[in-house]
Amino acid sequence: MADRTPRGHRVPRGLLRDLAALDQALYEAVTVTSTPTLDSALRRLSAAADHSKLSFAVAAAMAARPGRPRRAALIGVAAIGVASTTANLLGKRLVRRPRPHRAEDSPFPGRHVPMPASASFPSGHTASAVAFAAAVGPALPAATVPLWLLACAVGYSRIHTGVHYPGDVIAGAVLGTGAAATVLAATRRHL
Repeated sequence: MADRTPRGHRVPRGLLRDLAALDQALYEAVTVTSTPTLDSALRRLSAAADHSKLSFAVAAAMAARPGRPRRAALIGVAAIGVASTTANLLGKRLVRRPRPHRAEDSPFPGRHVPMPASASFPSGHTASAVAFAAAVGPALPAATVPLWLLACAVGYSRIHTGVHYPGDVIAGAVLGTGAAATVLAATRRHL
């Protein structure tokens, strides 16, 4: 048996089952690994990335400087808008993947953030953080490495705090990259 992709290609169900098992195994490996030093920092980072507050704060600091930093901030904010809209209004509604199950006897409940009510796939936090980094980088190369490190940390924090599977984060990163590419292409046409 096989499922069909949007282009009509067949995807063996065994492959989908294996990918789901790998996703679950990676999530569980993170949930049972003791990292007391990281727990509170990643919980705070995950919360700071709610509604892209962290990226908007960086954009505000960049926009305070005229020229390239201001243009880069505007492009980054536009990419967040595209990524967030796509993730939340399309991705989560189409896929409707349930959030990870948190066991009552979770070994590290102090690392958890409140479980969102929305679907798990894709990670909107990751999509927005990656979109911002990918859009700002070409316009302001000095910001590339720090913003990508921050985006990766935000993505991992969503797994670490128990609200996303690794596959959700990977999908969010792909979506964020696409959103940034779309915004960059549109701004190049207009500039």
